[in-house]
Amino acid sequence: MTGRAPDPALVDEVIAWFDEVRRPFPWRDPDRTAWGVLVSEVMSQQTQMSRVEPKWREFVDRWPTPAAFAAASDAEAIRAWDRLGYPRRAVALRRCAEAIVAEHGGEVPADPEALLALPGIGPYTAAAVCSFAFGMPVPVVDTNVRRVLARAVHGEAIAWSPNPRRDAAEMAALLPADGERAAEWNAGAMELGALVCTARAPRCPECPIRGRCEWRGAGFPAAERTPRRQPRFEGSDRQRRGRVLAALRADPGGVELDRLAERLGLARLVPDELDAETARHRAAADSLVADGLAEREGGRIRLVGD
Repeated sequence: MTGRAPDPALVDEVIAWFDEVRRPFPWRDPDRTAWGVLVSEVMSQQTQMSRVEPKWREFVDRWPTPAAFAAASDAEAIRAWDRLGYPRRAVALRRCAEAIVAEHGGEVPADPEALLALPGIGPYTAAAVCSFAFGMPVPVVDTNVRRVLARAVHGEAIAWSPNPRRDAAEMAALLPADGERAAEWNAGAMELGALVCTARAPRCPECPIRGRCEWRGAGFPAAERTPRRQPRFEGSDRQRRGRVLAALRADPGGVELDRLAERLGLARLVPDELDAETARHRAAADSLVADGLAEREGGRIRLVGD
């Protein structure tokens, strides 16, 4: 990485910009709860905020506390997760809620190490809850923040690969000592990367720190490496898993494996394609069982806990 030492003035400029343009998500409300923040962070991993917000409202209305969610079944959690993607997050979040109830009296712990000890909680989520729920001056780094720092501070076109220790040190170099301002800086840097300093089409004329950006100052040099392409969703095993899971969500009684192709609308395919896709969807169903999202009984498959 290249670039001069970070300019602390860019923090003030990002915070001032964020104060004007922040999206009014409910988990940013003054009356937010630590549980609500935790749920939002788990839901928003690899999922667009526009898809998260309505599901978050439904979820928190239904299960406003860890204890309420811990009392649900895995099947209820998976159905509520609906099409947010990566449904293992729903089951992991319920395990997390159970641990919060069993080990912390039903209250989300205000301690980084205690958060990290919870099922499914990694360094990013623990830091985000500490900052956004409890006002601790800790750095929070996601893909958007890494991209902002790579360009503004180091003059590089694309973000480097995640490294929690290095990422935290990069963000900590700019972190305000005051917890409230630290949270504004963390959230503001995320918002800047999400709305302006985007991966494919950065809107540099709208950037509040364009005058301090090392990448812009260097004439927008091209990336020295090619970012890894995301695999296509269409025709992928992820898509097949999603189709099978949708069928299981729709039928609490489960689905007969011998009729899975029919339930998924595969019967319209020509025979060779039908055989191949039936096998692939059966493999997808097996992977759901292996991941603890579904269970097989006799010739039927259903959501775990149904």
